[in-house]
Amino acid sequence: MTRYESNLTHHEELRLDYLRKNIHYLNDREQRELAYLERKLKGDIVRTSHQAYHRSRAVEPEEWAEEAEDFYDLEMDSDGDVLPAYPRQKKPKTRPIKQPKIRKKKKGRLKRFFRLLLLGFILLLAGLGFMFVKGMKGVETKPLVESFNGQATNNGVNILILGTDGRAGESSDLTRTDSIMVLNVNNKDKKAKLVSFMRDTLIDIDGADYKLNSAYTFGEQNGHKGAENVREVLKENFDINIQYYALVDFSTFATAIDTLFPEGVTIDAQFGTVDGQQVSSVDIPDDLHMENGVVPNQTIPVGVQKMNGTTLLNYARFRKDDEADYGRTKRQQQVIAAILTQAKNPMKLFSGAEAFGKVYALTSTNIPQHFLVTSGLFIMLDAKNGVEQATIPTIGDWIDEYDIYGGLGIKIDFDKYQNRLSELGLR
Repeated sequence: MTRYESNLTHHEELRLDYLRKNIHYLNDREQRELAYLERKLKGDIVRTSHQAYHRSRAVEPEEWAEEAEDFYDLEMDSDGDVLPAYPRQKKPKTRPIKQPKIRKKKKGRLKRFFRLLLLGFILLLAGLGFMFVKGMKGVETKPLVESFNGQATNNGVNILILGTDGRAGESSDLTRTDSIMVLNVNNKDKKAKLVSFMRDTLIDIDGADYKLNSAYTFGEQNGHKGAENVREVLKENFDINIQYYALVDFSTFATAIDTLFPEGVTIDAQFGTVDGQQVSSVDIPDDLHMENGVVPNQTIPVGVQKMNGTTLLNYARFRKDDEADYGRTKRQQQVIAAILTQAKNPMKLFSGAEAFGKVYALTSTNIPQHFLVTSGLFIMLDAKNGVEQATIPTIGDWIDEYDIYGGLGIKIDFDKYQNRLSELGLR
């Protein structure tokens, strides 16, 4: 039903209301339209087609559309009226966002770039491998590689580093380990982690207390399995898996440093108090230059300096200050950290690979060559992020006890330090 209950359609009713409300502002065409609708409302006009209406006014439909383009958007009935069809307001056209097209030429350039990059990386590895092998072949006498049943760990690679007190002319079954360390590399944290185990830690072997450093000696006496015996002891007491080992004696260490760092290693030499007094320098036994059973001393001052292989070895072994073995352990960690962080000069990449090959040939280790070639650079980059260091046990966290030989050792809580190793990410 329409509002007026007349002959007008809904569209016409709306139009009539509009014209009536604006009667004082109508132009000629709108006045004629108003008059038309008023007559039609009264029943004076019979519906005709749009075409007839336009012919009677001699106005083309296109002109109607142009004149009415500001009118409201009203719909016409399907059967047609004399009123013009008012056009809808045009909606702004939205153009689809065109995705940028990558030209074939650009794609081809990218492919060629990545191919060249990959080729360059392969050539770099090949060059490093060649120089590494060249350095290895420069060593005539190579040490024995011991049997080692390494086990992979969950995070990175654990490497057992053993520094022995072996001297020229001594058999390996008479030597002991001055330092026992585990180096964790290629881990999720992208940093090198170094844990030292104090050599006087008491361990149970066949129901008796022995010092940890005796594990290597017992293993060497049992078919040259010193490193493997230390691995087993660390696994049994600290539940830590170790995949590789590296065994370094006095002479090998000094030669390795002089080979890798011909200009020396920069170290900030620090010592504890001696007899409760601060010191500016210390006299350290120089074992490598022992003659006729006499060991000379070397004086090392406190402070930053460059050390060659012999001086660095003597500094790492010193334990005559008030911190004793704990102080020596700290200095050993300092030395290893310095070596890792300073062995990364890209300008000496290939000469460094040759030197590293020589050091590898001088060292008793089961680390595969491909691991050093493919992972060595990344290990140096991780070391740049810092070397996280820890000592087991921490200073003072032990009970003094005696070993089976009557020597003073330290008793520790193994469960506590198993958890500590797990927190560090080494288990």
